[in-house]
Amino acid sequence: MPLSILDYDPYLEPYKDDLSFRFFEFARTKKRLLGVDGTLRDFANGYHYFGFQEEQNNWTFREWAPAATKAYLVGDFNNWENNYELRAGYGGIWEISIPGQLPIGSKVKVKLILKNGETVYRVPSYAMYAIPNEMAQLDGVIVNPQYEFKNKAPKLTEAPLIYEAHVGISTEEYRINSYKEFTRDILPRIKNEGYNTIQLMAIMEHPLYSSFGYQVSNFFAVSSRFGQPEDLMELIDTAHGMGLRVLLDVVHSHAVKNIGDGLNQFDGTTSQYFHEGARGEHSAWNTKLFNYGKDEVIHFLLSNLKFWLEVYHFDGFRFDGVTSMLYLDHGLGTAFTNYQKYFSPNTDVEAVTYLMLANELIHQVNPDATTIAEDMSAMPGMALPITAGGIGFDYRLSMGIPDFWIKQLKEKTDDQLDLMSLWWELTTRRPGEKNIGYAESHDQALVGDKTIMMWLADADIYWKMDTGSQSLVIDRAIALHKLIRLVTFSLAGEGYLNFMGNEFGHPEWLDFPRQENGDNFQHARRQWSLADNDDLRFKYLLAFDHDMIELEHKFNFLGETDSLQQKWVKNEDKLLAYQKGNLLFVFNFHPSYEQKLSLMTDAKPELIFDTDDSKYGGFGPRSSFGWSKGKLNLILAPRTAMVFKI
Repeated sequence: MPLSILDYDPYLEPYKDDLSFRFFEFARTKKRLLGVDGTLRDFANGYHYFGFQEEQNNWTFREWAPAATKAYLVGDFNNWENNYELRAGYGGIWEISIPGQLPIGSKVKVKLILKNGETVYRVPSYAMYAIPNEMAQLDGVIVNPQYEFKNKAPKLTEAPLIYEAHVGISTEEYRINSYKEFTRDILPRIKNEGYNTIQLMAIMEHPLYSSFGYQVSNFFAVSSRFGQPEDLMELIDTAHGMGLRVLLDVVHSHAVKNIGDGLNQFDGTTSQYFHEGARGEHSAWNTKLFNYGKDEVIHFLLSNLKFWLEVYHFDGFRFDGVTSMLYLDHGLGTAFTNYQKYFSPNTDVEAVTYLMLANELIHQVNPDATTIAEDMSAMPGMALPITAGGIGFDYRLSMGIPDFWIKQLKEKTDDQLDLMSLWWELTTRRPGEKNIGYAESHDQALVGDKTIMMWLADADIYWKMDTGSQSLVIDRAIALHKLIRLVTFSLAGEGYLNFMGNEFGHPEWLDFPRQENGDNFQHARRQWSLADNDDLRFKYLLAFDHDMIELEHKFNFLGETDSLQQKWVKNEDKLLAYQKGNLLFVFNFHPSYEQKLSLMTDAKPELIFDTDDSKYGGFGPRSSFGWSKGKLNLILAPRTAMVFKI
């Protein structure tokens, strides 16, 4: 097979055999799973077979538990008695068919008798709903969601402008929000702010709220904290009706350790879904690690992806923890400074193969789906087609950029900003691969850190954000918040991501209610009223973000990376200018001085955006420009930027 990835990046030539082996393992695994003529779309149908299946005059339940010696289905529907014994089938599959209608709403568990005689109770692995019981453990609940989708998913005709959101913390009140309230209150906000894609976190059921949804127990179940399955379906359907696409933040990189709630020791063994021994344990996360080389595990995980696409109509996925999957040491403490780090015995080839299978399946089920990889290692080919020698994602996250900004704000003064380092960080990426740029996500705001606006404003954010106050700290914070977002938005990727609330400079940090903080909701909510209050300056940042996002709607320039031209960079003057598409961006990052700059442009430019505009909390118009005979002469006020249409 020709590897066109080598055309994108000739430095990969010494690793041609490794890249060929990557594709060979993918093809070999597909043939093992599918035979000659099968497709992944037909293969990934576990949710149509396992779990609860309603038929014409009866219902059937199936579970995979190869190490069990007996199995019973118990629940409210049979008073938790042993009268529904499952019969053993091929390959460790247990099955029972029962006359009548499916007992919707009944709590349910699988009761297994293990080889050592021990009796254990498990939530069915394909359960679509689970709720906590009086012992703070999960019980499965039999559901058969009935919702008629009314709206088709919109086509994406511009760059993905992603609004990263968490349903539970989306209310301003001191409580957990619901799917229905998110649909009613938050979807209109996202639409009005100009974003075209929502990335939903913490949807897959997780016992620990403070895990942010990243320690999943029940992979086919929606989080019951937020409502019913039909409520999530309505949320996605309503979003589609508004022209918004919805991505699921999917967690296939690991699973919660809880025994009984999830998959760990489901049939009494550690090896049913996960690797045995140390390889099955994530030492940093204290979670279990999937065995991606096991056919039944591949079937389970691929079926899970197809389930979320077909049953809930998600439009794609952001894959969490991809770096952890790619390497046997999970990338912990590894500096990926040379190509050999990507192609070594430390690379988990089975995990790479699984990710390739996952991407092929997703795009078979929905050719318009979007897949995004959270990989901080910069694995070559992550966002290139499988046919080119890549892993098949559509985008990768530009994960180094938030770290750059936090380091700048924490460790350096404004006049120590290195524009050459900034340019390199924002524009250097794997050849041919598309990125999602962002200045900050939920990661940067977790307890122990804080939002960019909080780093900039610190305590003054509590006392000096009203429009009547004067504060040099707040003036600086507002100016730099706008510059950081604009330069990141325009340079860091072919798409853009914002975590909810950060568009208006949300204060403080994220911290979920837990025993250590007295189950306090103070930092597990979004203070929307700050942006809605006409007497506070947060409104300026919201207006700025809206109009910044509008640049992509009007000019569709984020994807035009090949057209990017650096027009000027001078570190001592803190001046940066570049053209992307038909837009010219000019920045003065200097904290104190206005700066003059002359640029050659064939056509007379039109000013379309000025960060110093008073409607964005600036002091403009202070900057000025003139054009004559192909020369654009600019005078830029400190900490301002201008955008021109060329």
